[in-house]
Amino acid sequence: MPPDLSKPAAKTSRARQSEWAIKVMGLIRGGNSAAAIAQIKVAPTVKDLQALQKALDALSTSSPTAAPRWPDVRAAVADNLALLSAPRLHRAP
Repeated sequence: MPPDLSKPAAKTSRARQSEWAIKVMGLIRGGNSAAAIAQIKVAPTVKDLQALQKALDALSTSSPTAAPRWPDVRAAVADNLALLSAPRLHRAP
């Protein structure tokens, strides 16, 4: 029996990693923490900031010496997560 093309295909349950977080991690790994902090301040969503925080945590667990290298970036992520988590401060799409 051919597939029913009149119905939309079901979405996969696996979530994609945020492209924004990947790009900001590239800035961080490249040594441009000032540009990374500027991007963090204008982060599109809380979900993107959480993805970046997970990526930073994964990097620090893979390399124990990487955690203290970017304390200003980690502080910017934590500050902006708190700001964006407030119900009235979400940015418009």
